[in-house]
Amino acid sequence: MLRRSLRLGLPALLAATTVVVMRSPARAGDGVGNVDCGQTPNTAECDISAGVPGSPGVSTGGSQGGSGSDDSSSGGGDNSCHWEPVDVDRPPPAGKGPGGGWYAWTCVGNGLGSQGTPVWLDRAPVVDPAVLAQTARSRLRLPEPGIRTNPDTVPFVLVRVPVWLWVDPVTWEARSARASVPGVSVTATATPTKVRWSFGDGSPDLTCVGPGKPWTSGTDPRAASPCGHTYTRSSATERDTVFTLRATVTWSVTWSGPGGGGTLAPLTTTSTVTVRVAQSQAVVEGTR
Repeated sequence: MLRRSLRLGLPALLAATTVVVMRSPARAGDGVGNVDCGQTPNTAECDISAGVPGSPGVSTGGSQGGSGSDDSSSGGGDNSCHWEPVDVDRPPPAGKGPGGGWYAWTCVGNGLGSQGTPVWLDRAPVVDPAVLAQTARSRLRLPEPGIRTNPDTVPFVLVRVPVWLWVDPVTWEARSARASVPGVSVTATATPTKVRWSFGDGSPDLTCVGPGKPWTSGTDPRAASPCGHTYTRSSATERDTVFTLRATVTWSVTWSGPGGGGTLAPLTTTSTVTVRVAQSQAVVEGTR
């Protein structure tokens, strides 16, 4: 669930404010948790709203649809919340002059609405786009890498036969998500850059820039892949009889909004498959 923190500056203001936020689980429509806001900008996954009095105004945890992020939470909900000016039949609080006004934290979503107790704000709500970008980052839904190999790992691969490794292009595409407040919209974009392969047989990990090169028909099956691995021993000697092949993709994250943009902390996604490695057997027939 999306976490929202309001930096109001005055503890008394927090105590006097009633905030009602409706939340609902996030859903993606492509089966892999991806939301491409460039193609479906009006989907609830792409648009959230947050309102904050003062500056910087928004503080949120991050999330990622994968793993290895330095923030951890999952975004959700299709409600829109913001500070809305309201008419209140009473004067400003003592000592408050022109420039401020009465505001209520207002949420609308799923056909329902709620509004908190009006409070006096000395300034109209503002938001720092760079901080709002963290919210957009937390909305990113990244697919797990689709591991592809040649030879196929089912039912097994042979010792000393080169295995070509790559990530399915469907799971190697940029993804984006958006966060907005009235008058300000920020988009975060995640782009896959490299993949780290772990083979489960005790050999060192291998990091490849890009998704790897697919094996194509006509390529010598004895040729080593530009990004691949050759198992030198059978998994039958291991306790569990299989090795675990792991792919960890690193995504660079950038944001763009009013006045510019910048770079955010990268994200990672991971997936695994089991690999049974068999020793090839040679059969020699004698002659008489």
